[in-house]
Amino acid sequence: MDAQYLNQNQKDVEAQLEAVSSFCSASAEEQAAPISGGEARDCALLIDRRALDRDCLARSLSEHDPSLNIVPVSSVDHWEGLDSDDTPSVIVLAIGGGSTYDATVRAHITSVVERFSDCPVVVIADTEDLCQMLKAIECGARGFIPSSVGIGVAAEAIALARAGGVFLPASNVLPMLEMIESAAKSASGPGDIFTPREAEVAEALRRGKANKIIAYELHLCQSTVKVHVRNIMKKLNATNRTEVAYKLLELMQ
Repeated sequence: MDAQYLNQNQKDVEAQLEAVSSFCSASAEEQAAPISGGEARDCALLIDRRALDRDCLARSLSEHDPSLNIVPVSSVDHWEGLDSDDTPSVIVLAIGGGSTYDATVRAHITSVVERFSDCPVVVIADTEDLCQMLKAIECGARGFIPSSVGIGVAAEAIALARAGGVFLPASNVLPMLEMIESAAKSASGPGDIFTPREAEVAEALRRGKANKIIAYELHLCQSTVKVHVRNIMKKLNATNRTEVAYKLLELMQ
């Protein structure tokens, strides 16, 4: 009974090994072939030296957008060695943990952009650093996809590049825009926060002139000058004329 059981168990193991062997052989033959067959579709070339990441991403993109013929390759040389008649409509270049601060990585992106000058190149990388994204765009890429996004966002980014647009994730761009706006406001001069008349009064205050002199030179009533001075102090958050003059000097600098 034990011998019969062992014999049957051995046959089961051999069958499983044979199935695994057949699967591996088929995978090796299909590694450089387009994901899924069927009628002619737009060709999207996926370049990634990491085989597992490459194949997983290719299949995910193909399932999400069946209209794309995803061709996964390890390099440009790999693609050229296939001697394919397909012309890619988009290049998806995965650089993994590579940093665009690295000149070698930037040179790689540039070389791919130049090699496929007739179609957009979209970079995928393991970073959400906006500066790195912008460096990739400077190299000629038409989009940058952090590997932290979902497959749906990645597919939309690729579609946008194919349509002639440039993709950068809003979650990374919006904070930078807020910083730029904040810096612009802090760098505003007197003319940006005062009315034209207030700016004239503010300049006179900066020069240390009294209200009576300001009223005479600007052809205003002293009561009107006092109103302008109060508004200026309020806008500068100043408590006296000396503080107004100091803050005006800072604005001008």
